[in-house]
Amino acid sequence: MRASVRELFETAILALFVFAILQISVQNYRVEGPSMLPNLVDGEHVLVNKMVYAKFHSSQLMSKLPFSNLVDGDLVYPFHPPRRGDVIIFHFPRNEAHDFVKRVIGLAGDTVEIDAGQVMVNGIPLSEPYITKHDQSDMHPVRIPEDHFFVLGDNRSASNDSRNWGLVPADNIVGQAWVAYWPPSHWRALNLEF
Repeated sequence: MRASVRELFETAILALFVFAILQISVQNYRVEGPSMLPNLVDGEHVLVNKMVYAKFHSSQLMSKLPFSNLVDGDLVYPFHPPRRGDVIIFHFPRNEAHDFVKRVIGLAGDTVEIDAGQVMVNGIPLSEPYITKHDQSDMHPVRIPEDHFFVLGDNRSASNDSRNWGLVPADNIVGQAWVAYWPPSHWRALNLEF
């Protein structure tokens, strides 16, 4: 009897541990609207990898690592920061109660402009194989400051993105769209790099 109670207790502790790890590292997200067509469809559900962009402010680490080369105010990413082309989920900068899904186009230090639908990053045309229908929009050059990202939807003519409301602060990023899982017929890996 005592052994079975112990096993039950150990199983419950393990289940709680696994549940906690999943809550910290993975989140589900429901795509709303046509802004990411044809790559993500309205109503589709994706899993979001929240750990890949885990970050710390250098001030949190400087006290624990006194001999580091960190500069106060820097963000430190143990894995990697968002990269150009990543599909990310983030809290909308103008209303953080809403989450959006978009593709990262511009990184800190980049200059992004759009000329007749062609996205230019640092004066070089951006190759975008994920776009199936280009629009003819224009946008004056925008320089991306530290800890910010320029994002666009894949369906440019129907996307409310950085062209309209500005940049995404690094602290607003929830994670990277990882796997589309619902409906089951749409199951696919979106980006499994870690």
